[in-house]
Amino acid sequence: MTALRPETAETPQADASVDEQGSGPISLHESIATLFASRGQWRQAYQHLRSALDLVHADQVEEPHVPEQLRREVDRLRREHAEAREQSLRDSLTDSYNRRYLDQRLMDMLTEHGTRRHGLAIALIDLDWFKQVNDTFGHLLGDRVLQRVVELLQQGLPEGAFCARYGGEEFVLVLPRVDATTAVEIAEDARERVERHAWTEIAPGLRVTVSAGLAYEPPADEAPERPAVSAEQQLLRADSLLYTAKQSGRNAVAYRADGRVRLAGAASGRRAITETRVLGYY
Repeated sequence: MTALRPETAETPQADASVDEQGSGPISLHESIATLFASRGQWRQAYQHLRSALDLVHADQVEEPHVPEQLRREVDRLRREHAEAREQSLRDSLTDSYNRRYLDQRLMDMLTEHGTRRHGLAIALIDLDWFKQVNDTFGHLLGDRVLQRVVELLQQGLPEGAFCARYGGEEFVLVLPRVDATTAVEIAEDARERVERHAWTEIAPGLRVTVSAGLAYEPPADEAPERPAVSAEQQLLRADSLLYTAKQSGRNAVAYRADGRVRLAGAASGRRAITETRVLGYY
């Protein structure tokens, strides 16, 4: 017996009436999609329906008839695709966004129309003494701490802002379309929420704090002489400020204002610590 060619075995033959109707490739794809749908082969049906729709848009002719069951399955496949893409951009432990999403969004924000149209703040946040938490209470509880910290960091974020896991116990708050004062307030409020959280309800004796470095880039119209920076440069500046916060006693937000590094909130009265310089930092 002669073996069927792959394309013959995998693709059902459209009804001969298609040619008689003279409807061309669009009706051909529609008929094949319907045949696949009748067999429960929804993904193959979806592919042919997409081909039909592509031809419709290219030729600007009437859209093909789509059986209701096939339409429902297509909607389901679209939802599954959207959910799968969303999951690929999320950190599996904390459900915050991951480094991949962070890199993509920062690039989009910093290159929008080739100019800095809005203020953008990046806060690099690190849990203080997190190794001691793991060593004392175990890694399972440490995971719970990371999850709760993310929940606290995300509370009250303005529209368009998001939290992403940078790596290990480091997280990034990205705050677009804010001014410098608001950015400092948001970062300090997040730090304070973590400090004041009832950690002893998770484990007696547990205490968790975070330190943060906040790097702010003003809109181009506010600082026209200031050169645009890349996402990597702004993260480096945030990392330098995070180091200053750590060296200043931890549990603090470090930021730059009027050419000086400062600490926000309750930490503002601490003794100044020599700051780490980053090349090109204003």
